[in-house]
Amino acid sequence: MSNRTTVMISIVLAMLVASMDTTIANTTMPIIVKEIGGEDLFAWAFTSYMVLSTVLAPLAGRLSDLFGRKRIYAAGILLFLGGSVLCGMSQSMLQLIIFRAVQGIGAGVMMPFPAIIAGDIYPVEQRGKVQAFFTAMWGLAAVLAPLLGTFFVTYMSWRWIFFVNIPICLVALIALKPYKEVYEPKKSMVDYGGAALFAAGISLLLLTTTVERNNYIYGILGVICMIVFFLYEKKISAPIVPLNLLRNRPIAIMIAISFITCTALFGTSSFIPLFLQNQGHSLFISGIALLGTSIGWMAVAVPSGKWVLQYGYKPLLIIGNGLLVVTAIMLYLMNEATSFWYSFATMTMLGLAYGLIFTVSTIGSQQLVEPHQKGISTSLQLFARNIGTAVSVTIMGAILTKSTMFYSGFHGMFVFGFIASLVSMFIPFLLQSPAKQTA
Repeated sequence: MSNRTTVMISIVLAMLVASMDTTIANTTMPIIVKEIGGEDLFAWAFTSYMVLSTVLAPLAGRLSDLFGRKRIYAAGILLFLGGSVLCGMSQSMLQLIIFRAVQGIGAGVMMPFPAIIAGDIYPVEQRGKVQAFFTAMWGLAAVLAPLLGTFFVTYMSWRWIFFVNIPICLVALIALKPYKEVYEPKKSMVDYGGAALFAAGISLLLLTTTVERNNYIYGILGVICMIVFFLYEKKISAPIVPLNLLRNRPIAIMIAISFITCTALFGTSSFIPLFLQNQGHSLFISGIALLGTSIGWMAVAVPSGKWVLQYGYKPLLIIGNGLLVVTAIMLYLMNEATSFWYSFATMTMLGLAYGLIFTVSTIGSQQLVEPHQKGISTSLQLFARNIGTAVSVTIMGAILTKSTMFYSGFHGMFVFGFIASLVSMFIPFLLQSPAKQTA
């Protein structure tokens, strides 16, 4: 087995466990609450993981540019492993919340590295295939998470939803051993002040999407922290988030596309299972529908690297956003008479759209910057998607819960998604039409 294949095993396994732990606790939380109590706090077990895993991603990317991929990625695996062990040993809800935060830190550190390391070890034309593997892991996680959660609470213990991560993380660490850095890290002073301000600001802003009471207070404090962060970063010679990266027009446009497209419809996967269960389908069948997204995603991700070389970024992003608009229309047309296969086809179309947009923007984020900025550029793309997804789920959830009728609320979600996807469709036209990408 080649060293490159071994390293791929490491990053794919890390992606699998980190993505599964985003949702696996959903299935088991009622059982956990029954055993250790803390019903009034259990929502924070999700919030602590989500907030910290989102915030740490761009910081980890920047640290990898400064100190090397292998060291930071391995630290993320170890943090996630330690957090998983502690979560499985929790004796109270407060302990579980704290240990889920540790897990979230580890997940946030790990998550950018599949794309970053793949960008280091694979040429442009092969990166689409690699992104397809990553997509398969997300699709597998979407189905495995509820199934594993149900299996563990039925036949073993809820604690195994965390303990199962131990052997996977150990294999990921061992498989990482052959990885050799392909560029010389650009050593610099670490901007701890900027990192703290950024983490505080984004965490507070994300809390407005998960806390129901007085969330405007978190929003105000978050905005203040981010204003101070931007003013502070302008004075730092080696900022944790180099703002000059945003002066790179194609990179800034791709980050904007990632954010708006995720705000538009990426939250859909959280609500399609609910739609199907409302029609009487089982939890398993609801999860199978999400595989349509993975199938569509992989279908375009595999050839996307070659398409970038052949056609450039602009036309591919325009097509991807056009597919997203079509998906929004298909989602709006769903009703109580909608068949499972129509739902599956709609999710496949969603996968085609996001597979093209995300793969092309990921390749662009790595090819259009200097080598020492590849980590932060790639992780900022992921960060924009995560923030957009949080906003999407919050807005869609609010529209659905405030509606008196399920289907009217469901349609309202996708009126919003259609409008946002239309906005996103016009952003790629701001890109210049450069020469076709060269490897």
